[in-house]
Amino acid sequence: MRLKCPANFRIIRLPCTGKIDIIHILRAFEKGADGVYVVGCMEGDCHFNSGNFRARKRVEQAAKILDQIGVGGERVKMYNLSSGEGPLFAEYSIEMDEKIKELGPSPIGEALRKQADAA
Repeated sequence: MRLKCPANFRIIRLPCTGKIDIIHILRAFEKGADGVYVVGCMEGDCHFNSGNFRARKRVEQAAKILDQIGVGGERVKMYNLSSGEGPLFAEYSIEMDEKIKELGPSPIGEALRKQADAA
């Protein structure tokens, strides 16, 4: 079965979402991303015990930082899925893409594009 995800998505695989740090999320915005979503295993079902709980906490912290700097915390979100829920993964990617399109380009990404155009 071939799943359709938006073409503008970049998937970065990690051994566990617990390995993601706030700096990784913020760096994605610094590099021009308009939104980030993290997909981890079901809560309480983490092979590494509590990795998905750590990831959720870090995503929430990143959202607070993005709100404080005026980018918008709703541009970052976490979902929990099991490995057999591929169609739901594709559905969430489409949902996140629509949300980002509704919000428009990230102020950081827009500033980077203007800076690149001026150079």
